[in-house]
Amino acid sequence: MSTDPITRWHALAAARDAAALDDLVADDAVFQSPAVHTPQAGKPLVLAYLKAALAVLGNDSFRYLGEWRGERSAVLEFEATLDGMYVNGVDMIRWNEAGRITHFKVMVRPVKGLQALIARMAERLQALQKG
Repeated sequence: MSTDPITRWHALAAARDAAALDDLVADDAVFQSPAVHTPQAGKPLVLAYLKAALAVLGNDSFRYLGEWRGERSAVLEFEATLDGMYVNGVDMIRWNEAGRITHFKVMVRPVKGLQALIARMAERLQALQKG
């Protein structure tokens, strides 16, 4: 298994392997959603959002278009179709020295795609809370 967090992220996203997230996300991680004003802090919340996103966006139309890297950061551009709506966005990811994700920020466009994503994410997060 690769120790590079972005290689690991690509592999789990392609496999839609939400179980692999636990080893990839740091305990003090923060998730920033385009739909929620407040950053979601702590591993349990970050895992919930990432699992929901994998379920909602993880369809056959999802693909990464580009990748830009820093020393311990990366920006990944993606696109997908969701409920007939085109969604284009970026995942801005930072990780610690241990290779665990510490910060995951998502930005999405166009507004109609974001609205479709918000509705589906809310449904999925509620389902995850129920069990």
